Amino acid sequence: MILESISLLNFKNIAEADITLSGNINCFLGNNGMGKTNLLDAIYYLSFCKSFYNISDSLNIKHNEELFMLRGNYTDRRNGERTEINCGVRNKQKKVFKRDKKEYERLSEHIGFIPLVIVSPEDSELVKGNSEIRRKFIDQTLSQFNKEYLTALISYNKSLASRNVMLKRGDKESSLFEVIEIQMEYVANYVHKCRKAFIADFIPVFNNYYSQICGGNEEVSLTYISHLNNGDLAEQLKENRGKDTILGHTTRGIHRDDLDMKLGEHSIKRIGSQGQTKSFSIALRLAQYEYLKKMGGKNPLLLLDDIFDKLDSNRVERIMNMVSSPDFGQIFVTDTNREYLDAIVKHCGNDFKLFSVENGIISEL
Repeated sequence: MILESISLLNFKNIAEADITLSGNINCFLGNNGMGKTNLLDAIYYLSFCKSFYNISDSLNIKHNEELFMLRGNYTDRRNGERTEINCGVRNKQKKVFKRDKKEYERLSEHIGFIPLVIVSPEDSELVKGNSEIRRKFIDQTLSQFNKEYLTALISYNKSLASRNVMLKRGDKESSLFEVIEIQMEYVANYVHKCRKAFIADFIPVFNNYYSQICGGNEEVSLTYISHLNNGDLAEQLKENRGKDTILGHTTRGIHRDDLDMKLGEHSIKRIGSQGQTKSFSIALRLAQYEYLKKMGGKNPLLLLDDIFDKLDSNRVERIMNMVSSPDFGQIFVTDTNREYLDAIVKHCGNDFKLFSVENGIISEL
């Protein structure tokens, strides 16, 4: 899938922009705070119907304006089919999301139509942050090509919320708990099966990317942790019902799943340097890209936001060599340093565009 052009109106600090893009590599140069990341977030928004930064829609509207609008024109390289995606958000009103001028009934129907992977400075939280961030990484990957997974996940979260309400109220009727716990187990089994298969396929791809980035000098590992690895969920929920009532929330289930990430024999969260942590998170994202490409049959868009900071020159060069290869499709990369962008352009030949971003104004160089 190729983003041929994008139009923005009142999105964050970008008052208005109409940009025609390269189908290969697009580089955005500018100082921090000028709007480079906001542009990438607009591209992300058109794929996921929300901001990458999980903020409310109204906060994406430019200060003192009433609405923002986004439009993206896409072409499927496999068959040449063209698609227009429109999004409009007005203060205190329902978000409108359209594909070829037809509004979606449910936004979940759009997820996966334009697969996308973003590599961002916030990705250090994949390694350093809590388990919810790592689950989101898994869920975002699987949901882009597996609608049944997304449906099961939504169903589980609704049942989980209901059980937590019952716990906080101090409900004692065991039959009511049993009904909802059986529902949770049914969909949790499917989610767990998908996550387990995903991690098994994902690990060798991730290991390969990390090895390329670090030059083969370090060993890393991923392990999937889940309560469902230890037996039936319904039985575990029943056994922990008393404890959960005291705590007021559910302590067992797929909503507590995690990834154990190690550098050598130790947790990378504890011993990883800034460069190792960033290399680890970039390898996770590049492996996510390859997995989506394999499962979905089309190249995702790849957004690289300020990825070279905190990396030594050798790792920077290896990453540039990787992302400039034909294995990747359309790429959007931002940086404050033109030297890195020029190096990427040098690798890719003539099919590129270079833009300047200053105070929300985007100009082709």
